[in-house]
Amino acid sequence: MLRDKNLIPLSRQHQHALALCVRLDRAVQSGQVDAEAWQAEIQQIFEQEIGTHFDAEERELFPAAAHCPELRSLVEELLNEHQALRQVFASAATRQLTSGDVRSFAAKLSAHIRKEERDLFERMQKLLSIE
Repeated sequence: MLRDKNLIPLSRQHQHALALCVRLDRAVQSGQVDAEAWQAEIQQIFEQEIGTHFDAEERELFPAAAHCPELRSLVEELLNEHQALRQVFASAATRQLTSGDVRSFAAKLSAHIRKEERDLFERMQKLLSIE
């Protein structure tokens, strides 16, 4: 389904974050995980884009979706994932992640984004008006 114009900016930001996940996965697959360098990049992307992205979703998107009873449990799940991901971003900022944590982070962030794109966005476009 084509993305509603109101969701396109969030989808573009999802693409940026997925690109980070792909790069992290490739580094893990090649055995080239410099945890310190990746944590710096994870911190930077959170500060530059993802933190604001999460805030916008929580302020605008999730409350709109929660008006639909069919979406409330999904919204709650996504909010819980935001909290868990924020904890990982905070750990990266203080350089507490191991190489395994970096790998796990990439998988969690990727799964979260795909859930928003494939489940939340698709269902919102079917259930809600453009307004």
